[in-house]
Amino acid sequence: MGVAGMSLEFGIFDHLDRNDLPLRDYYEERLQVIEAYERAGFYAYHVAEHHFTPLGMAPSPSVFLSAIAQRTKRLRFGTFVYALPLHHPLRVLEEICMLDHMSGGRVEIGFGRGSVPYEISYYGQNATERQEIYAERLELILKAFTSKKFSFKGKYDQFDNVPMEIEPLQKPHPPLWYGAHSPDSAARAARRGLHMVSNDMPPVTRAIMARYRETWREVHGTASPLPKMGMVRLIVVADTDEAALKIARRAYLRWRTSFSYLHEMHGTPVASPLRVESFDKLIAQGQGIAGSPATVRDFLVAQLADCGANYVVGQLAFGDLTLDEMLRSVDLFGREVMPALRTAQKTPGEPPSQRALTR
Repeated sequence: MGVAGMSLEFGIFDHLDRNDLPLRDYYEERLQVIEAYERAGFYAYHVAEHHFTPLGMAPSPSVFLSAIAQRTKRLRFGTFVYALPLHHPLRVLEEICMLDHMSGGRVEIGFGRGSVPYEISYYGQNATERQEIYAERLELILKAFTSKKFSFKGKYDQFDNVPMEIEPLQKPHPPLWYGAHSPDSAARAARRGLHMVSNDMPPVTRAIMARYRETWREVHGTASPLPKMGMVRLIVVADTDEAALKIARRAYLRWRTSFSYLHEMHGTPVASPLRVESFDKLIAQGQGIAGSPATVRDFLVAQLADCGANYVVGQLAFGDLTLDEMLRSVDLFGREVMPALRTAQKTPGEPPSQRALTR
């Protein structure tokens, strides 16, 4: 299904995974890349939360996001996701409210259970209960956003008549996001009116987007505009296919090492199609692309036409990509890929070149 009639936007997902730079330099370089995302016209930057692993150098997402608030003026930003089992719910709510005011209302928030159970266990929490903790704390936070005096009695948290002296700038709260990995989870997001993203392979992404649209229309009607339905892909753009593939092949191996770090430490397999032997395999299964602007454009045009997403989320910074490589990739994507995708959206039905899909 095409994306005609939808407003196509572009976002960034970032694990903030480790490279060999000293951390002070690492953070500064990444903030420079984030400034480039704003110049290129991306809608929002979404950072992951991970702990005790080189996969994520933002164990306190709020701290990193506060720096983004000061280094940008228009770019929206937030989390994919705050891992709620690791946060006191009222403390994270207060941090979100601060960020919303400090940024002039640019915060976008995802909440989740925490994808890696070892990270939850290291904090002394029961990882087997993380889904239940997440669900209860999400309910709690959404109620607290709009309360002047807050009381709550749950299994994991109890509060009595807490004065809420800070509230978000955006009303009733910042936009909320949900990571969907199945049609059923997409339906839950649609019922609640949440923005949604998926980083799955194209057949699963297609089913997720279709179920989201179907549920949205059933619950909210056809007159209500669809929220953002995002498709996450690892992307490297360079002047030629050869140059981009060389860069991506190298950087992916470093990212894969970080992605697998805790699982390998504990001797357990990584149950994710993102961890494959090479970036070429990632391209073959539709979860990444490296190439010239034309190659990246054709790949994404075909995927958008297939799944009907209206939000392209690129992971343009990963592994040991250098600052120059990242900035060049962002510049080419912003100048040559984004406008072409918007043009293709307005003229659906034209078959894209198959060069990117068959090489």
